[in-house]
Amino acid sequence: MTLISLDLQSRNGKTLAKLDVDSEDTVGQLKKKFHAVNKKYYPARQRMTLPAKEGQKSGEVLKDSAKLSEYGLSSGSVVLFKDLGTQIDYSTVFFFEYFGPLVIYPLFFFLPQIFYPGQKALPLDQRPLVQKIAVAYWMFHYAKRIFETYFVHTFGHATMPIKNLFKNCSYYYGFAAFVAYFVNHPAYTAPDETLSLVCFALAMVCQFSNFRCHTILSNLRAPGETAYKIPSGFLFNYITCANYTAEIWGWILFTIGTHTIAAGLFTAAGAFQMAEWARGKHKRLQKLFDGKDGRQKYPKRWVMFPPLL
Repeated sequence: MTLISLDLQSRNGKTLAKLDVDSEDTVGQLKKKFHAVNKKYYPARQRMTLPAKEGQKSGEVLKDSAKLSEYGLSSGSVVLFKDLGTQIDYSTVFFFEYFGPLVIYPLFFFLPQIFYPGQKALPLDQRPLVQKIAVAYWMFHYAKRIFETYFVHTFGHATMPIKNLFKNCSYYYGFAAFVAYFVNHPAYTAPDETLSLVCFALAMVCQFSNFRCHTILSNLRAPGETAYKIPSGFLFNYITCANYTAEIWGWILFTIGTHTIAAGLFTAAGAFQMAEWARGKHKRLQKLFDGKDGRQKYPKRWVMFPPLL
């Protein structure tokens, strides 16, 4: 047991606390000790880093599970603190992200008199088949997402900044209303029924493929494991972010099946964001599994969307 005194500082160099800890304590334990002296900053709200080395813009982020000794910290060492702001559980954010579209879209289908004043809407039994299939597909998709949030997904981080709740909900709620408005409009002209049926049948294949990808990712690491592993099996043998591939193709087919520009814009916006995430994940896996010093070599794969990406 080796006691050391750490100088916890803000980014501007102000000392926030002098903490006496055991060098074999973990970073998570260090965060709890800082929380004990400053109740505002609970552990999920804290990010701790080493001071930046010469030529670096920022220092190494300290991992909660790592011991302080692993970073070479000793008495008098400086640890930099960043306040991540008020945090909220990932599962809570995801629930509200997905519950909104699950409710908003069918309102346009079942209550057209509210959203299309002055327009004569057909009775439900006389609506185009594609409108009925589209609302069922939409609701299935978001009900599936809520199910996955609580029973499939494992999160690398327990919380995120609460501002993300409002930002993400604005995106999902806005697009749900936007797409629903045009697909369920009384003046909507339905495309060829056979084409729509084929598109939605294939889109459901994409939904189940996406679910299969999520279960593979969920089972990738045992409970408590933090080390990265290379996803494998099913579409992951060919594509790094196969779950995004299945997701995007599902919405492409939804767009073709409904023949609406609104759905196309929603698909494009989602694909753009997922492409950014996919590139980051692909580069991270290539860097971690570089084939050097006995490390596994990351296999050659498409990033997300063969043959374009």
